Amino acid sequence: ARRPMPATLEIPPPPKSLGEKNYEQFAERFAKHAATKAHNAHYDRPNTLSMLPENIRGKRVLDCGCGPGFYATELLDRGAEVVAFDVTPAFVRMTAERVGDRATVHRADVNERLEFATDEEFDVVLCALVLDYADDLAAVFAEWARVLKQGGCLVFSSGHPLFDWQLVQRKLPDQARSYFETQLFDHEWVGFGEPNPIIRSYRRPLSAYVNPLLEAGFVLEKLLEPLPAEAMRDSSPSEYAKLCRQPCFMVVRARKDGSRAPLP
Repeated sequence: ARRPMPATLEIPPPPKSLGEKNYEQFAERFAKHAATKAHNAHYDRPNTLSMLPENIRGKRVLDCGCGPGFYATELLDRGAEVVAFDVTPAFVRMTAERVGDRATVHRADVNERLEFATDEEFDVVLCALVLDYADDLAAVFAEWARVLKQGGCLVFSSGHPLFDWQLVQRKLPDQARSYFETQLFDHEWVGFGEPNPIIRSYRRPLSAYVNPLLEAGFVLEKLLEPLPAEAMRDSSPSEYAKLCRQPCFMVVRARKDGSRAPLP
């Protein structure tokens, strides 16, 4: 008698990260609108780019969570050698198409070890508006410390802790908890076309950014609570006025300090 064939074991795909879940629902629309949308084009990008070293020509730069490639293009135009990655397949494709053979683009997750990167490979790590989707900032900062050269520069932007806490209080009062807690919350984004995406992200106190950063061996060089660019005054006057009163993002520049070990 013939033996029955063994049942095929179906291995489920790994769970998607928060960033991929958020952006797969509207990646094409995000790329279209973020090119000129006020908070991206006239607020985050100019302020985050202002925190980079003045001269990055010939420097090896890691663009973490590259999205559709806006930062990668700017870095290349400034003469940097760029390696970019994102967890959302559509963004990996868009960036690869945008930069061609001028840069290397990977699909990778900021929450995981960057297998393509060697120790002390990069002069600069840039990460714009990605950490709001990172599960464990201590692990992320430790990985960036691994791939950065001694004395290397880290620049990242994120939601401003106070703004995000007030947002939850105002829009989601049933979810509002202590400022000092780290919590996930869902928020409807507008301005990227219909249907409006529901974005899930982390809200954290300022200490939840700074302390793991220092513990990973970084020295904090500058904290920027940005003002909008003047171009926003004409394109989005009401948002310009709001951001002149209170920031909704923050930008951090830190340096990997090879003269001391990470804090215990």
